[in-house]
Amino acid sequence: MQTPYSHTKATLALAKASFRSIMRSPSAVVFTLAFPLIFILVFGFLGGGGTKLDVAVAPNSDLNNPIVNALGQMKIIRLTKNDSQDNIDKKLEKGTYDALISVEKNPNGVPAYFTNVKYTSASLDKGNILKSVLNELSYNLNTQNLKPTVTEIRASTVSGRLYRTIDFILPGQLGFSLLSTGVFGTAFVFFSLRQNLVIKRFFATPVKRSSIVLGEGIARIGFALLGALFIILIGHFAFKFTLINGAFTVLNMLVLATLGVIVFMGFGFVVSGIAKSESTIPPISNIITLPQFLLSGTFFSIDAFPTWLQPISRALPLTYLNDAMRKVAFEGANLWDVKHQILIMAIWGVAIYAVAVKTFKWE
Repeated sequence: MQTPYSHTKATLALAKASFRSIMRSPSAVVFTLAFPLIFILVFGFLGGGGTKLDVAVAPNSDLNNPIVNALGQMKIIRLTKNDSQDNIDKKLEKGTYDALISVEKNPNGVPAYFTNVKYTSASLDKGNILKSVLNELSYNLNTQNLKPTVTEIRASTVSGRLYRTIDFILPGQLGFSLLSTGVFGTAFVFFSLRQNLVIKRFFATPVKRSSIVLGEGIARIGFALLGALFIILIGHFAFKFTLINGAFTVLNMLVLATLGVIVFMGFGFVVSGIAKSESTIPPISNIITLPQFLLSGTFFSIDAFPTWLQPISRALPLTYLNDAMRKVAFEGANLWDVKHQILIMAIWGVAIYAVAVKTFKWE
């Protein structure tokens, strides 16, 4: 009796063959592993960097005073006046804010103001710089002003986890790796299969079109997840990348990585459909990947970008993947806590696959 044809076995056989092909591709290894790893090594060895001091002003603070006005004019200080107390506390704990200040009038008149400063142990190096800045500011105000004493500084410190440069850089590089794998890998593979008439030969067999797509997709996802796991483990064991909940955090990051590469593969399908020749794939792919690489918070927080540029950054899918990865890794968020980021990525996925259906060519 003849054994019935198994589409599941066909899909898995295609996935296995494609995975072997990916592992033998130098460009796939470079973009997925080597390129992100180079940046992780560089920033991991460099350590902490940055010259700006991020200071939050307490919601109940007096804003019309010489202390806040003077701090606002200093180039080294990045002052935030409109954040909520809950958000400030969270950012102090992880070192996103270097300190919290609250200025209150003294009802007795001397000194005119009390400046309460709360530092964080998560950013001790910048806290020490800020102490010097505030001490100099207090001295200048108290000696140069006509009043006897303008301000008295009261300081305290809250405890928090050390937020290293690698805690910001690694999720961004991981996102870039997934983006490159999804876009370049998918675009080149399906264009090559079509150009070399491989897909046309498949049509002479019982293999379904869905088996071809699923097989290639499984191979891409598997390779991307292996690369993601490698990057995470190197970052954690070599540079102390924070995995707040250990293996559970790694698992959540891999789930996000799976969603990310699936979404980015949609862009690859679109590129393979609209490309007229193999030489046109890189420029079209770069139009998709470079803006996300530069504007999605891969190297720098998008809060550091000009105000007019930030809405563009917040419209890109890689921004939400990077943000979700960082929240899961450092803050211990679970997948439900980053449901907003997942929803935005899912919307991008639905939209881009709708375009892919219209543009993708089998022959």
